Amino acid sequence: MTARVRAAEIVGDVDARVFGGFVEHLGRHIYDGIHEPGHPAADAEGFRTDVIALVQELGVTTIRYPGGNFVSGYRWEDGIGPREDRPRRLDLAWRSTETNQVGLHEFSSWLEKVGSDLMLAVNLGTRDVAEALDLLEYANVAADTAWTRVRAANGRETPFDVRMWCLGNEMDGPWQLGHRNAEDYGTLASRAAKAMRMLDPTIELVACGSSARDMPTFGAWERDVLRHTFDDVDFISCHAYYQERNGQAQEFLVSAVDTDLFVREVVAAADEIAHERGSDKRIMLSFDEWNVWYQFADDGTKAGDLVPDGWPVAPRLLEDQYNVMDAVVVGDLLITLLQHADRVRSASLAQLVNVIAPIMTEPGGPAWRQTTFYPFSLTSRLGRGTARRVEIDGAPRVQSARFGDVSAVNAVATTDDAGTSVFLVNRSVSDAAELVIDLRELDAASLAVVESWMITDADYRVANTLADPDRVRPQSLEVIRQGDELRVSLPAVSWAVVRLG
Repeated sequence: MTARVRAAEIVGDVDARVFGGFVEHLGRHIYDGIHEPGHPAADAEGFRTDVIALVQELGVTTIRYPGGNFVSGYRWEDGIGPREDRPRRLDLAWRSTETNQVGLHEFSSWLEKVGSDLMLAVNLGTRDVAEALDLLEYANVAADTAWTRVRAANGRETPFDVRMWCLGNEMDGPWQLGHRNAEDYGTLASRAAKAMRMLDPTIELVACGSSARDMPTFGAWERDVLRHTFDDVDFISCHAYYQERNGQAQEFLVSAVDTDLFVREVVAAADEIAHERGSDKRIMLSFDEWNVWYQFADDGTKAGDLVPDGWPVAPRLLEDQYNVMDAVVVGDLLITLLQHADRVRSASLAQLVNVIAPIMTEPGGPAWRQTTFYPFSLTSRLGRGTARRVEIDGAPRVQSARFGDVSAVNAVATTDDAGTSVFLVNRSVSDAAELVIDLRELDAASLAVVESWMITDADYRVANTLADPDRVRPQSLEVIRQGDELRVSLPAVSWAVVRLG
């Protein structure tokens, strides 16, 4: 059977911040990841230039920092001033020692090198409004104050001018330092937001939503938090991680159905509060943690519980190796985020280097791209402009124990001044999908195919490794043109993009 792909309604403009990333002080992400002073490729500040080049290629626009669970115990003042004077602290989140050799100044310098903007999280776990105000003053204020004099003495006369701020992290999670119920967190977040806006009314603020759609408080948490913070914030966060469980590849391949439901349900909750208040304000979504993450072994052991003893510095933690199937799921998750471009205005792939990451490094050795690198880099480069929903008539179906009868094919289109991109995924574990793309429906009949790429392999469990870093790469997708139509064949477990210009 051949399915027809045709454009439906325009969703909205794609916010570049949807192609964001996430860097946390966790494992080898900072130290031995982006920062390794003794490495042959290190620059004068100790940052690995090979990693910088890969982050630039990946195309991340905004990077959330410094956590994550880490931020709920972080004292931002530890990361400023002369490095030799900075304290070593115990990080309770990941049972590691934090040396504080990279802090706000160093990380901002790294961001300038990679060309990304900073999205800064404040600690509302073990700290309060006063500390959040101090950090905001240090980062954004130009006036002559005690904190701005400290900033200048530390080498930065001008403000960092951070635009987007997260009010804590995963405060609904019992694992979080300073965990609170929705009432207590909403009250604190509202106080912090009001105070921060008094200092800098131009910033955008993100309230903590649910840490996962399967949290027992999901839905009620969003409503209760927004009843406190609706007038004070611009975004509410969503976090979602997926993995194959017990060898159930087909179930894993339809993970994006959960993301779609997650977005719809959070939007419904936010709009319900707007209706209660008689407001036309629309709270946007910041999907500021999302990825494939193998959190659970088949015996139920949780990866986050396997933290080391002895408080080591930069231990190897959460260094998942990703295969072709993982990359296909990541590509499908990106399609789903673009399908909701009208409300998902920010998203952060979690994380960037070594820790559940598209980029891996070896101390003193090479850096390489994991399979998940490619759908992100291609979508970030080609998925700008305006997003359009895509209808797929006659699509093959797959069966999911959780979601029932599901389309095997998912798709979205984007249009910019230079052309149109069509993103496609075949999430069937066994069957190819034959597709006809109607260019007239996409207003692209006058355009030619300028590039077409696919991620797939006959063995969907193969991965890129230190020994074989280029085992999986994008391959050319054959596109047959017949008048105003394109014909493509997507193998089982594949993700693809067709660019017209």
